[in-house]
Amino acid sequence: MEYVWLCLAAAAAGAVNAVAGGGTLLTFPALRFTPLLTSRWDGSILANATSTVALLPGSVASAWGYRTELRRCRTWLVALSLPSLLGGGLGAELLVHGGPRIFEPLVPWLILTAACLFLLQPALARYFRRHAGRTPPGPVLLGAIILGQFAIGVYGGYFGAGIGILMLSSLAFLGLDDIHHVNALKTFLAFCTNGISAVLFVVRAQVYWPYAVAMAAAAILGGYVGARWARTLRPDAVRGMVIAIGFGLAAYYFSRQWAS
Repeated sequence: MEYVWLCLAAAAAGAVNAVAGGGTLLTFPALRFTPLLTSRWDGSILANATSTVALLPGSVASAWGYRTELRRCRTWLVALSLPSLLGGGLGAELLVHGGPRIFEPLVPWLILTAACLFLLQPALARYFRRHAGRTPPGPVLLGAIILGQFAIGVYGGYFGAGIGILMLSSLAFLGLDDIHHVNALKTFLAFCTNGISAVLFVVRAQVYWPYAVAMAAAAILGGYVGARWARTLRPDAVRGMVIAIGFGLAAYYFSRQWAS
């Protein structure tokens, strides 16, 4: 039954990622609550790493779907891919080397941060649309964007939920007129961050493969269905569901910390 539960969570995560984002808020707790990972001292690390690997095929498919748009923003790909890779690698290493003693107390705060990002996403999008420039950034602003992308990569490698919102906020200052180019760039940079962190998790033997393989297949199916239904589903309704789950999980983890 736990495989059924995990595959349902992964399929829902794939669909949610295709519509509004936030799939990690479904797969991480589903993995964390399995009897096997609950009983292990490093269960939270394994759950996070396995979730990253399970959702990676969806990132690959999304990046491939934007291949035409990506050809038109090669300059920004070259400038921002390296900080995404370096940040994602550093975040993954911090997770593994810090271990559950550091990660466990941060879990409710990380989930709460992700939930707040999704809650503020519409307001952030409106703000940056109004204030973003329509011309390529100067050297100082470009340096700030690159540093910001590195910081987003560190967060993405460590936990990851909500990195798309953070990237859309910073990429708005690149002067790209076509929203599809911005989304393509965001998708590819997320793939870079998640891809390097997934590789490091595999090398560090932090992935429980029986769960990861089953969930990856379910996430691909969910992503396909979500993409097909994206025009009929209301993104605000899906985002509202993710926000409710995020705040509920944060409250649960905070209550556990205070009780202990």
